[in-house]
Amino acid sequence: MNSNWYTIINPTSGNGKSLKHLDFIKKEFIKNNINTTIVLTKYIHHEKELVLLAIKNGYTKFISVGGDGTLHHIVNGIMNQTIIESNKIKVAVIPVGTGNDWVNTYQIPNNIKQVVKIIKKENTFLQDIGQISLLDKKDKLYFNNLAGIGYDAFVVKRILNYKKLGSLTYLIAGLVSFFNFKKEFIHVTIAEKIIKSKIFMISIGLCKYSGSNMQLTDYKNHTQGFFDITLIKNITLFKIIKNIHKLYNGKLFDLEEVATYKNKTILITSNNSLYIQADGELLGKGNVEINIITKAIQFIIP
Repeated sequence: MNSNWYTIINPTSGNGKSLKHLDFIKKEFIKNNINTTIVLTKYIHHEKELVLLAIKNGYTKFISVGGDGTLHHIVNGIMNQTIIESNKIKVAVIPVGTGNDWVNTYQIPNNIKQVVKIIKKENTFLQDIGQISLLDKKDKLYFNNLAGIGYDAFVVKRILNYKKLGSLTYLIAGLVSFFNFKKEFIHVTIAEKIIKSKIFMISIGLCKYSGSNMQLTDYKNHTQGFFDITLIKNITLFKIIKNIHKLYNGKLFDLEEVATYKNKTILITSNNSLYIQADGELLGKGNVEINIITKAIQFIIP
């Protein structure tokens, strides 16, 4: 077993912010006696290949340098490999991405010096992971923060056009996308309860924030072993604009169109294919079943 860290850096994160800070990150690693191999991703999903290679070489400790997408791909690499149990693996994050929603749940600072000191202490928390099964495919996909079906995923599909807007990316893309999105009539099964309705958006969360600090699920804590699930039925653009502040202050759930649930599984089917996103990454379209894997990965937190 290799006791060193394996650091995966996405050079495109934060519009190149990770590369700008690379020398400083290396100096902080040396200063804090953190021994690590450092690799840069070269193409999309490269993280998953790097994780598999590292685990084959005995690494069980990973540092993600990037945003939510980089962490998402590292998590998928860990969960898809069969060499070692996922709960034996540690993951730390140096956040240099656009949104950095996952780290905000755990109050991990954006200050690199402070984060490296946190990594050195290796204080860990075993977090649950979501498993997504597209019913017409064999692959299993995973998420560590939040998955979205419907409007949420439709926005992610279009979001690349607005990346330069930084933390406002999701909000602006969301408002623009509203005019092109069509609500679908779907079947949702939660704890044997079947909901048949036109649905605007479904959010399945493990953590508190998504879409650059929006609170789309009624999150209470990260030790419950259940998903926080939000269903938003028919809602108008006027009502969304009128209540935009509620997307950020946790009051979204006061609206009559919003229902919340807690459960370990959810099944979503429709006659038309639905867009699905996880941790801000578009996964495709189709009917889907989502299950929770409890205490799946050790994350480094303050």
